[in-house]
Amino acid sequence: MRNEMLSRLIPDRFVLLLLGAVLFGWLLPVSGQGLEIAQDISFISIFALFFLHGLRLPRHEVVKAARSWKVQGAMLAFTFGIMPLAGLAIAMGAGWMLPTALATGIVYCAMLPSTVQSAISYSSMGGGNVAGSVVGAALSNLAGIILTPAMVALALGASSGVAIGGDTIIRIATMLLLPFALGQIMQAWLGGWAQRQKVMLSFFDRLVILIAVYVAFAGAVNAGSLSALDMGTMATLCALLGLLLVFAFAGAWFFGRVLGLDRADRISLVFAGAQKSIATGAPMAAILFGSSAGLIVFPAIIYHMAQLIVSAPLATRFARGS
Repeated sequence: MRNEMLSRLIPDRFVLLLLGAVLFGWLLPVSGQGLEIAQDISFISIFALFFLHGLRLPRHEVVKAARSWKVQGAMLAFTFGIMPLAGLAIAMGAGWMLPTALATGIVYCAMLPSTVQSAISYSSMGGGNVAGSVVGAALSNLAGIILTPAMVALALGASSGVAIGGDTIIRIATMLLLPFALGQIMQAWLGGWAQRQKVMLSFFDRLVILIAVYVAFAGAVNAGSLSALDMGTMATLCALLGLLLVFAFAGAWFFGRVLGLDRADRISLVFAGAQKSIATGAPMAAILFGSSAGLIVFPAIIYHMAQLIVSAPLATRFARGS
């Protein structure tokens, strides 16, 4: 019984690893030339990460997704339409209580694509449309490579340090789109190898995320940005992210009902629409925000941990027909 309660509170060891990366970057940051080397390692790792994503995403899944346009359209609309609007509303209504970077981080979190692994796992556990979740999560992450940076630049503008200009386009194309496209091209030769190495590549995915989080927080420490994180600020941030989380899960369920989706499709929409991917968020923040990435990605880290804690009992409830 005690172990079951603990597993619900900490459903994934990756939660602890994320916290460890945050604390490590906070307490033992590299600086000077060491930080520059760490940033270079992070960027190389991000390039490799998106190459492997391209290598592992079967092209036929995109074709399959087009046939279930209603479900996939609902997932994309909620992920990149309704959720960003909710994030903007919260930041505009209560963001004055937070440092600018954290308020920006709430909006950035809301603009991220869906998770892949956990969205599919919890959809399966809750009796959702697993095939729809697989395709929806894949499409969400593919679309997010373009949509998330564009929305950040359009909605946040100069206040986020991101603007739609030549440098931004080149960074996105070089660090995200190019490796993904190369992975798709190499799929015919290396796709089989990638499928056989799922455990190793999953480990690499998580390692890249942890490196990006550590480097982001080390950069924030060196810039003096983390001095803004006192107990009152943390409590306010957690409360606002809790509000966003409640809206995400409840809103996705009712949005599916309004669209007339059946129960299985609504369950898939809840997990694919409400969950946000730190796997995409942390590396992308490093590219988009530079030295400001530490504080801006922090809300996404908290949201990621909270969504895992909420999803486990919710999936169990769905499975029981509640």
